[in-house]
Amino acid sequence: MAQHLAFGIDIGGSGIKGAPVDLRTGEFAADRVRIPTPDQSTPDAVAKVLAELVGSFDLPQEAPIGVAFPAPMDHGVVRFIANLDQSWKGVDLPALLHESTGHEVTAVNDADAAGISEQRYGAAQGRDGTVLVVTLGTGIGSALIVDGVLVPNTELGHLEIDGFDAESRAADSAREREGLDFPAWAGRLQRYFETVEMLLSPDLIVVGGGVSKKHAAFLPLLDLRATIIPAKLRNAAGIVGAAAMAATEASKGHQRKH
Repeated sequence: MAQHLAFGIDIGGSGIKGAPVDLRTGEFAADRVRIPTPDQSTPDAVAKVLAELVGSFDLPQEAPIGVAFPAPMDHGVVRFIANLDQSWKGVDLPALLHESTGHEVTAVNDADAAGISEQRYGAAQGRDGTVLVVTLGTGIGSALIVDGVLVPNTELGHLEIDGFDAESRAADSAREREGLDFPAWAGRLQRYFETVEMLLSPDLIVVGGGVSKKHAAFLPLLDLRATIIPAKLRNAAGIVGAAAMAATEASKGHQRKH
């Protein structure tokens, strides 16, 4: 079983969640554990929580760990940060967590992790061409996958559309903040997705985030060339995608050694 196992962690502004993942199915191999994100979410404080999280499972030493992190990642180094302590900027996350857990660690942007999980196990499984996975939540996260290959750190929620940062008007938080009903919000999503479609011509758009549970209230209102469908993995997506990407990196490392 161990060679089919990787551990996924999803770091958020309020909670840090983790579980071992069976890579053959994309399902949790044990119940997920959640620990609140420390109030002072510095690298050292978060590393301690991650070590506690990993230590609560009987994880084989050779199992790789993948971390979905809420920031653009430059080969594991945090470029800038919005939702955690500013001292994260410039931190080499895999090195920090290898020190605190003893495992090989891969760190990826959380939206990219969600995208990979949908491509390997979810709504985009088996789809070629250009797949765009968008998460609608506090902001808008994006993952662009072309013929199965991830284009990392796309940050398409920050496109400027009609003079606004797109996520400030079209994220689910904007719908809640402004008290928009679904038809009014769908108008904003239409403007967002038609702009992205003009730039990238995706074959498939997958919509995730908590609001995707209510997809029937807004996705049918959108008029796009691409097929647009709800995500399947939802809250599990970050953990599963991070674990899958960690296993891929570990396998590349083994190939390089041989």
